[in-house]
Amino acid sequence: MTDIAQHWIDGEWVDSSSVAESINPATGEVLGQWYDGSEVEAASAIAAARRAFDASTWSRDRGLRNQALMELAERFEAHAEELGTLVTRENGKKISEGLFEGGSPSPTLRHNAAMALTNTGIAAEVAPGQWYTTYGEPAGVVGIIVPWNSPVALLIRSLGPALAAGNTVAVKMPGQTALVTNLVSQIIAEAELLPRGVVNIFTESGNTGAPFLVASPDVQVISYTGSSPVGRIIAASGAATLKRMNLELGGKTPMIVFDDADLESVVPLLAAGITTFSGQFCMTGSRILVQRGVAEEVRSRLADILEHIRVGDGIDPDTDMGPLIDKPNVARVDGVVKTALAYAKPIVRGGPATEGALASGSFYRPSLLEVDDVNTDIVQKEVFGPVATFEVFDTEADAIVRGNAGEMGLAAGVFTNDLNVSNRVSRGLQVGTVWTNTWAAINDGFAEGGFKQSGVGRLRGPIAISEFQEAKTVVHSVPPVSS
Repeated sequence: MTDIAQHWIDGEWVDSSSVAESINPATGEVLGQWYDGSEVEAASAIAAARRAFDASTWSRDRGLRNQALMELAERFEAHAEELGTLVTRENGKKISEGLFEGGSPSPTLRHNAAMALTNTGIAAEVAPGQWYTTYGEPAGVVGIIVPWNSPVALLIRSLGPALAAGNTVAVKMPGQTALVTNLVSQIIAEAELLPRGVVNIFTESGNTGAPFLVASPDVQVISYTGSSPVGRIIAASGAATLKRMNLELGGKTPMIVFDDADLESVVPLLAAGITTFSGQFCMTGSRILVQRGVAEEVRSRLADILEHIRVGDGIDPDTDMGPLIDKPNVARVDGVVKTALAYAKPIVRGGPATEGALASGSFYRPSLLEVDDVNTDIVQKEVFGPVATFEVFDTEADAIVRGNAGEMGLAAGVFTNDLNVSNRVSRGLQVGTVWTNTWAAINDGFAEGGFKQSGVGRLRGPIAISEFQEAKTVVHSVPPVSS
C-alpha cells in the first residue's frame, strides 16, 4: 500500500491516474489523498467479480460463506472505534454517531452469516414419479453503489445479503469518504476465508464508474442507496439489460404527534429526528405534523431546542450537531430555505454558521418552517439537511391524508398513547416502516425499504437475501419401479 488511498480489486491494491484530496468538513483541513477511480476501475472490478463467481466454490459453498462472514464480523468489530472516528473526521458526524456507525457492521454481518446457512423453497411430488423443486440461486455479480452519508453502514447493509446469497460484488464508493473506504478495504483485505475477487471496491468522485456498473451486461443486480431522481435514472439505464434493481431512495418522514402524546419524551426525539447526521439521512424526521390541541406547546418547545443546538466539530463530545458534508451543500440547503420563505413562516430560521472557528467548516444551523399547503417543494422534496416543516392537523383522518401527501414513502413516526390510534394510522400510512413513540429504530431481522418513490425492494430481514437471488425450478421425472 501507499500513503495515497487505493482501490481494492481482485485481491490487490490498485492505483489510478487521478489523485484527489479528502477534506474534513468541520475544519476544511486536508485529511489525506486518494486515487480517484473511473470506468477503468469499474470494468476491472466487474471482471474480477465475474471470474470469482465462475471459478471459485463461493456460490455453492454455504459453509464457506457463513465462516467468511463471521470472520469479517470479527475483523470489523476489532476496528470499530478506529472506523467510527474516521467517519466523524471525514463526513462530519458527531462522534457518538460515528462510533455507532463504526460498530454497525458486526451485527449485520453475523445476521447474514446465519442467513447463508438458510434457504427456503418448495418441493413436492405433483404427480406419480414427478418431483418439482423451486429454490433460490445466487444471481451472479452484484453492483453496489454507496452514498457518503453513512458509507460503512450502507455498504454492509447491501454487502451482507449479497454475499450470503452467494454472489460476488463490485462496489462503487463515494469520493467524499475515500479514507473511510480505504480502511474498510483494509479490513476486508485482512480476511483469510474470503476468496480472491469476491469483493472488489473502487472509489470515484465523478460519474463514469457507477453508470458503467449499471449498464454492464456482466452485472446481474444493482443495489443503490441514494436520491429518488438518481434512482429513476439508474432504473432506466438498467432496463436495457433487464437487470434486477434494489433501490433504497429518498424520504420525507412525517412525525405525527397526537394530543395525548408524552411531550416530555416526544419533543426531544423530534429535535433528534431533524439534527441526527445533520439531517443528511434518508429517514430524517423532516415533517412535523402536530394535532391542534398541542400544536402551540410543541412549536414552542421544539423551537427552543433547535435554537440552542450547538454546532461544531463532531470530534468534540459537547457538539450537538456536526457540519454538512461540504460548503456547496450549505449553500444548496440555504437556497432551499430561502425559496420556501416565500410561502412558509419561519419558526426557527437557522442558516449558515460562519462566525469564528465555524467559518472554516460547512456548518448549518437547523431550520423549522411552518406550512399549510402540502403541495409545495419544501414538503414534497427531500432537503438532505437539518430542515423540517411544521404542519397542524385536526383529526386522525387528516393526519393520514397529510402523511401520505408526498411522493415518497420510506418511513413515518406516530406519537400517541392510544394503541388503537397507532394501529389505524400505521395501517393507513403508505410507507415501508412506521415507528410508534420512537424513531429510526432498525433491526437486521426486519425489512427496511420504501413505498412509492422511496424505492424498490427490501434490505435487512429474511427477505433481503432474495433481492440477490434468482428462483430456479427443477423438475425430476422418476421412472416407476420395475416389478
